[in-house]
Formats: sequence, C-alpha cells, structure tokens
Amino acid sequence: MSAHPIRMAAIDKSFGPVRANRAASLDVAPGEIHALVGENGAGKSTLMKILGGLIKPDAGTVEVNGRDVTSWSTTDAIAAGVGVVHQHFMLVPTLTVAENVVLGLEPKRGVMFDRARALADVNALIQKTGLIVPADRRIAELSVGEAQRVEILKTLYRGATILILDEPTAVLSPPDVQELWTVLRKLRDDGGTIVLITHRLDEVIDISETITVMRAGATVGRMKTSETTPAEIAKAMVGRDVVLSAPVREAIGKAAATTEHAIAPTGAPVLEVTDLAVNDSRRVRVVDGVTFAIRPGEILGIAGVEGNGQTELVEAIAGLRDILGGSVSVSGRDITHATVKERREAGIAHVPEDRHRRGLILEYSIAENLVLGAQDEFSRRGSLDGARIEEHAREQIGKFDIRPPNPAPAARTLSGGNQQKVVIAREMGRSFTVLLAAQPTRGVDVGAIEFIHRQIREARDTGKAILLVSAELNEVLALSDKVAVMYRGKFAVTLPAHEATPEVFGPYMTGGGSRDAA
Repeated sequence: MSAHPIRMAAIDKSFGPVRANRAASLDVAPGEIHALVGENGAGKSTLMKILGGLIKPDAGTVEVNGRDVTSWSTTDAIAAGVGVVHQHFMLVPTLTVAENVVLGLEPKRGVMFDRARALADVNALIQKTGLIVPADRRIAELSVGEAQRVEILKTLYRGATILILDEPTAVLSPPDVQELWTVLRKLRDDGGTIVLITHRLDEVIDISETITVMRAGATVGRMKTSETTPAEIAKAMVGRDVVLSAPVREAIGKAAATTEHAIAPTGAPVLEVTDLAVNDSRRVRVVDGVTFAIRPGEILGIAGVEGNGQTELVEAIAGLRDILGGSVSVSGRDITHATVKERREAGIAHVPEDRHRRGLILEYSIAENLVLGAQDEFSRRGSLDGARIEEHAREQIGKFDIRPPNPAPAARTLSGGNQQKVVIAREMGRSFTVLLAAQPTRGVDVGAIEFIHRQIREARDTGKAILLVSAELNEVLALSDKVAVMYRGKFAVTLPAHEATPEVFGPYMTGGGSRDAA
C-alpha cells in the first residue's frame, strides 16, 4: 500500500455562487483512523463526496494509494475499496435490510435472486460487526438509528478498506457507538484506513489518531489527537471559544456552566399527557400508558436508547400518528384527536427528529420552508404574498444565523446544521406555548449546538413548556428540569435534574434499574 492511501491537494469546488471547497487538502496515513472536523458548511462532506467519486472537483488532485483518481466515478471508488457511509440515508424504503445491503451485488441462484443466501450473508455480517438490525425488516419500518446501521453494513458488505463515515454515530446509542468503534479498530488493525466526519469532539479524542480541521471550505489545521484537546479543536473549527451547556460543555473540556432559570416553573401544566397508548407502523404497541405534565418555564427531558417509543410519543403529541388510548391537552384544551393545524393553533411547535422526512421540503426554497404550515398567514386574496414571505425569511435568517444569508436557495443545498436551523427558526420563530424538540442537535456542529441550546433555554425562560427528546444523555441532563428514561414504551423512572446522573440513569436505559435504587 502507498504511504498515503488518501492524498487530496488544492481542491476547489463551487455550486453556483457557493464555494464549498477552497484549496482544501487531506492527507491520511495507512492504518489510521483520521477525524475530519469543522462547522456545518465547512466543506467536509463535499470533500468526501469528491473522494468517493460522487462529484468532481473544479480544481486540485485526488490520489488513492498513489494513483491519480481525480476524475473517477463511484463505481471506480467502490472497486478500489473506498466506501462512503453518508449522513443522510441512501436506502430503498420498500426493500428489506438484507435486500438493501446486497443491492447491486445480489447473490444469484441461476439467474434468480437468491433471497435466502442474501439473508444468511447479511445476518452473518450483522453478527460479525455487532451492528444489530433485523435483516428481514423493511427499511420503512426501522427507526432512524437502525437505518444508519444498515448504511454502515451496506458499505462493509462491499469490502471497503478505505471507509469514509459522515456522522455515523449521530443516531446511535452509547453502546452502539462502542460497538462501532470495535468494528473500526478491527478494520484499522487489519490494514484499513478510516476517515470519520463527526461533530462530537469526545468521539474524536476517543477514536482517532490524527485530525484535519476545516473552516469556510479550507483546511486550517492538522494535528495529532494525542497532542491536542477538545477545546482547542472546537476553537480551530469555529475560530473562537465555544460555550456549551453544563455536561455538554464538560465533554469538550471546559468547566461546567450553570443552567439556572431566569424564572422558576410555576402555574398549571401547559402540556398534559395521560395514559397515552400508541402503535408503531407494524401495529406493535410502543407507547404504553405514558403519563406526564409540563408546566410553564419547564423542560422535561426524555432519555433512553432509541427505539423505545420516544419517536412515536412525540409524533402522537404532534398529530403525526394515531393515538389509540389516553389523552393529550394543551392549556386545558383536549387535542387528543385534533389535526396538526389545530394543534399548531393550540400552541404546539414541533422540531422533528428527521429533518428530511418531517421537517423540510428539500426542493423548496429556504423562504418557502420557513412558512410551511402557516401559508394562510402569508397569503393575500388567495395567493401567497412573495414579498412578505421574503421579508419574513430575511428576518428569521438573521435571527437564527442561517448560512448563507439568502432566502432563495433550495433547502437541499444547505449543510445539515443550517437545514436544522431552518426548522428551528420556523418552529421557534412564531408564537407557541409548547415546544416538542426531538433530537434538536442531531448532526450539527459545536457552534450550532451552542446556538440551539441557547434558543431552547431562552424559550424556557420566557415561560414555554418544552418536551426534549435526545439520544444524547449529556444534552438531556444539561438542559432539563426533570428527566425521564423511556424503556419499552414506558417511563422507567422520572427524576428532578439535580438527582439525575449518567450513573443513576444508565441501568434504566437498558432495563436493569429500579426506582428504589434511584
């Protein structure tokens, strides 16, 4: 193998007026796990798409194992052992896990697809890697976390020796992350090379040997992981010191910050959920008798391994999933069977966990996405008022720091973090009394996390009731006043924030805790 499995030099790439890469470079040694970090929009994903043959650079050179591959295709990249696990899934929802994993390399019996062998091969890979997912289940029936595992399995099935992972842990639980690390370390020890794009700086320290930092499309630094700190990495990424909430802040090497209220939660509950029962898409009961209440100026955080009913709970309250039993009320008004529009009018704002499926219409402009669900408020004589929509968009773009500050581009052209800011701006930039925030910082950088956390705290401090669901236990503990662990469709325990610690909650997240022990 060449001394440089990956060498990219002076890479330029523009998409219309947006310059994604500016003389960017990347140099990765054999047999190492290399972290590529930077803010959303820094150009990381574009650089990796060039390496994977998805797009071609405007200038610069790309070498893999000493071979100039600047103009190669995805087929060439796969044949050379370069595998890309994308942040946003590239799966066929109507096919099973096994069918997606072998797609394009289907085992055959004669001229026919050998489904049994495909299932056996994929199950063997699942057991080998520890990336547990039901191989015979359709993608449409999976949780977001399970779908991410399929993306990783699909790439490993193709025999990748140079593996590029774009935010692979954004939807994985802590045990799943450790299982993935085991897979990556084994691949590295067997001579493989891994490039990991992540915003989680604790992961960078935990798994990588070297780091490349990008900012505004350019490569601004390269460092050995053992010779730097999370705080230094964050500063290089953003160009300034970054302040995050309590445990999250600690995770990047800073002292704990206070999350005390500007006002104490008082008054009657704003959101009340009583004995709620909800099925998933397979008609399996996944929310089973959940009861809670949130007062003005209070954040209830829900922690737990994904797939324990958190998604269905939030979607049922938001009106996106049928409620089979129990009730939901906002400010004393029963909305159990209300439409989504009626729930919005009652004061519910909803930041969904999957911004692509639930939060945005990707082909619509930023301005159009910012008024989704409220088009009647921006209409005149039966037609949308383009001037008012643009004015509203510019105001929200400025307030919520959406980049680039232009309302015209399609949402698809934005980085993941800026797409998330569009959703946050639409939901929190209007009048609301209850915020349902599901995975609000999934796949966003440290600067955007800081911004989103500040928006949530400010909403709480102005008397909003907030239901926060996050796979990041540190995030839940940093922001919440009360914390519940959801396990197999029920609240296993609910504690005030000052009693909540990872040590207390860890057993509940896997079904091993007891309320007496807490």
